[in-house]
Amino acid sequence: MSTTTRPGARRVLAQTGFETAAVLRNGEQLLLTFILPVIALVLLVRTDVVPLPGATRAPAALAGVLALAVASTAFTSQAIAVAFDRRWGVLRMLATTPLGPRGLLAGKLGAVLCVLAVQAVVLVAVALGLGWRGEGAGIGAAAGSLLLVLLGAAAFVALALLVGGTLRPEAVLAVANLLWVLMLAGGGLVVPLGTLPEPLAAVVFLLPPGALGEGLRTLATGGGLDLGAVAVLAVWAAGGSWLAARFFRWD
Repeated sequence: MSTTTRPGARRVLAQTGFETAAVLRNGEQLLLTFILPVIALVLLVRTDVVPLPGATRAPAALAGVLALAVASTAFTSQAIAVAFDRRWGVLRMLATTPLGPRGLLAGKLGAVLCVLAVQAVVLVAVALGLGWRGEGAGIGAAAGSLLLVLLGAAAFVALALLVGGTLRPEAVLAVANLLWVLMLAGGGLVVPLGTLPEPLAAVVFLLPPGALGEGLRTLATGGGLDLGAVAVLAVWAAGGSWLAARFFRWD
């Protein structure tokens, strides 16, 4: 067992390192993964353009922007990167290795988690500078947030591979950016579902951005872990992973 598992693990770790370095070296991806979430956090805390739950705005704002960071890094950035790697033949070369679609998925998920760890540190530092003092940041809330982020990242990476691995790069660029705008404006990432019309809010909660954003906001404002959000993200992560492995095309 160990002789077959260790080489596979080494390949996934190597792919994780490669993917992480690629994100941190890309200026456009840094804009999407770091600069825009920081701008969104400042606007949410300093203005009341978006109504937020809680006694102060900072906890819910930080939760929503963390959800935005997950979607930006795990879906939008990864879908575009996969699509253009297919065009440039990078994935064709990976197809000749034992990595496979599941190994590529694991490597990209590992890279996303590494980048998200850096994003979380940056966002928490900015939130502290904006007056946040750790409200809603107990051990239970931190553990619940970690679970939601892990499931959300898995779901978004799987969907990124599905989109980036099946459509043409130009289509992926348009679709990924359009979905990012829709998730930001009304997908439940930074805008609470309570501000949406009731039928729409119920539908949005069943989608990854709505479940992730609402789950993190509920924790941040003292509402406990939303098991419904956990279930939605788990279903999307499992289903998206199966679809990505089934339909992913290397070229």
